[in-house]
Amino acid sequence: MLKFSRRVMVACLGSLLAFGAAEAADWPQRPVAVVVSQAAGSSPDVLARIITDKLSRTLGQQFVVENRPGAGNVVGTQSVARANADGYTFLFGTSAALVTNPFTVKSLSYDPAKDFVAVSKVARSQLLLLVNPKIEAQNLTELLALEKKAPGTLSIAVDGPRNISGLIAQSINKQSGSKFVLVPYNNINNAVQDSITGRTPVTIQSASVVEAFIKDGSLRPIAVAGNKRVPSLPDVPSISETFNDINLQGWFMVMAPAGTPAPIVDRMSKAIAKALAEPDVLARAPTLGFEIESGDILTPAGAKAYLDAQLVSTGKVINSLGMEPN
Repeated sequence: MLKFSRRVMVACLGSLLAFGAAEAADWPQRPVAVVVSQAAGSSPDVLARIITDKLSRTLGQQFVVENRPGAGNVVGTQSVARANADGYTFLFGTSAALVTNPFTVKSLSYDPAKDFVAVSKVARSQLLLLVNPKIEAQNLTELLALEKKAPGTLSIAVDGPRNISGLIAQSINKQSGSKFVLVPYNNINNAVQDSITGRTPVTIQSASVVEAFIKDGSLRPIAVAGNKRVPSLPDVPSISETFNDINLQGWFMVMAPAGTPAPIVDRMSKAIAKALAEPDVLARAPTLGFEIESGDILTPAGAKAYLDAQLVSTGKVINSLGMEPN
């Protein structure tokens, strides 16, 4: 009887696997939504549209970017956590949504580890510290010297005190003893415009968002977040060249609602890897401030391992700043 039961179980498992493979082969049969938790024109939106265009061509259905900004990435992220796990809704997740919010948002309405399954980490976003051209500072050291002449008089436009740019600004204040005033903006475009006019003379933005303003001289980059320089701005030093303990970067990962069939997740992951390997994507991404990923981190298992590690390291940074969820 036991042997028969095992045979039945093996047969059932085989049938389920065959069904899942067939389901993935037929997927997608209608348009697929890719939710971006920030506004159109933001860094994740720019990259998401590049990738979804490739996915539409590869998989034969439209992959449509849906912008759902609000509440520090919570609105859009939560909507995907609650979506049907049928392979027709994905999240183009930001590091803020996936590893910052869990430590800074009290009673967060989603759990990155439980409510989602990782599909693929796609890229890192190069963040820049920029100043209005009227600010007489060519690098971070000179900017800090200006601030210390009149503490608390220079303001930094950020996407929120608890998002990645806000954490970078607070880390600079802690490491240097400076007193930059953080001015949060819900709309990144407004933040950029206020820095161009001088209302908030310093800002931290993704390179993809400010590329045109750097070229026309409206904003001047003086440092790169993270631990290495941007290829398109080789003369701009990284913040870590001044402060070794500040190595915060933005990154993006495609996620699916928990319970999405594994064969669909795998097929989506492979299609993303194919899109990221396209020569035009590899050529265009660095000019927009994106560093495209490759290798195992593009797989569901690799992406999950990275997410788990980032939850630990980001938690340590936030704890070091003495921040409590609110």
